[in-house]
Amino acid sequence: MNQPLAYVHPDAKIASNVVIEPFVNISKNVEIGKGCWIGPNATIMENVKIGKNCSIFPGAVIGAIPQDLKYRGEKTSVVIGDNNTLREFVTVNRGTAARNVTEIGNNNLLMAYTHIAHDCVIGNNIIMANAVQLAGEVQVDDWAILSGTTAVHQFVHIGAHAIIAGGSLVGKDVPPFTKAGRYPLTFAGVNSIGLRRRSFTNKKINEIQEIYRKLFNNGMNRSQAIDYIEAEMKATKERDEIILFVRNSKRGIIRGYFDK
Repeated sequence: MNQPLAYVHPDAKIASNVVIEPFVNISKNVEIGKGCWIGPNATIMENVKIGKNCSIFPGAVIGAIPQDLKYRGEKTSVVIGDNNTLREFVTVNRGTAARNVTEIGNNNLLMAYTHIAHDCVIGNNIIMANAVQLAGEVQVDDWAILSGTTAVHQFVHIGAHAIIAGGSLVGKDVPPFTKAGRYPLTFAGVNSIGLRRRSFTNKKINEIQEIYRKLFNNGMNRSQAIDYIEAEMKATKERDEIILFVRNSKRGIIRGYFDK
C-alpha cells in the first residue's frame, strides 16, 4: 500500500493488503476492504465504502457529488460490495436526499465508461457493457445484462435475468427473465439462453414463456392479464415475481411486440 506517488487521506481505512497504484487519490471517510486493487489515476472521493476483492481500473471516479440540482451538500454515500470490477473511467455518484446512498452489490462487471448516477441500486452478478448510462434512482436486479451504450431513464426498474440489446433507450421498466430490444424498446422474448446458463430447467423456462404469452399476446390489457395469470396459472416463485414486478411498476413496463 505504501505508494509514494498516490495520495491517501490519513483518515481513510484501507486494508493492509490493498494495492494502490501511482497517482491514485483517496479522500477522507473512505473504507476499502481486503484484496482490492486500485489502478493508476483512479479517484475515490468522500463517503465511499468498498468491500473485498474489488478492482478499480485507471481513470474511474467513485463518490463524486450527484449531478442533480436538488443536491444541497447533504452527507450521502456510495456503498460497493465484494468482488466487483469497475473498468476504465467508470463513474459512480453519491446519493441525494432521495435515498442517501448509491448501492452496488457483489460480483458485478461494469465495463469502461459506464455511469451510475445518484441513488441507483445495483444488485449482484450484473454485467453492464461499455458506456452504459444509468440516470438517477434506477434499480437493476440480479443477473441482468445491459449491452453496450444502453441509456436508462431515471426511476426505471430492470428485472432479474433480463437482457437488453445494445444501443437501447430504456424509458419503461423491463420485467424479469425477458429480452428487450428494437426501437422503441419492446419485449423480444424470454432470456432462455441466460436462464439455461443459470441452471433453469426447460420446464421452468416454458412456464415463464407461457406467463409472458398471457401478458403480452392475449388481447387483454396489462391489469386484466395479470389478474388472469394470478387466477389461472399455478403459483410459483417466478410467476409471483413477474406479477409483483408488473403491479409495482411506476413507469409502466415495456411494450409487447404486437402492441400498437
